[in-house]
Amino acid sequence: MADGSEIRLFSYGTLPQRNVQPAIFGRELEGRDDALVGFSSTTVEITDPEVVATSGETHHPIVTRSGNPADEVAGTVFSITAAELTAADSYEVSDYRRVAVRLRSGTEAYVYVRAADAS
Repeated sequence: MADGSEIRLFSYGTLPQRNVQPAIFGRELEGRDDALVGFSSTTVEITDPEVVATSGETHHPIVTRSGNPADEVAGTVFSITAAELTAADSYEVSDYRRVAVRLRSGTEAYVYVRAADAS
């Protein structure tokens, strides 16, 4: 997953938002479009007041494994550091778990999925 100190993180939710990135990563990230294949998206209610204050939203997207290769979730893949990945882990609430995936482009990246699907 890591190439030196570079880690790839795929995001389909609030992490690509320019108002969220400085609060989580201390900078704006540069990314490229990609897609998560075999997953579908829904929303989850966020009750953590710090996360709601950061994102400005009480409901965030969350993905679940559908098993259908025709299902795709569009998003952005970012190159981040290990410290930034730790910051992203701290931002995500317990409904999410980080897993390794292969994106439509063939890029290997981490993504946060519904915790129940992470096993």
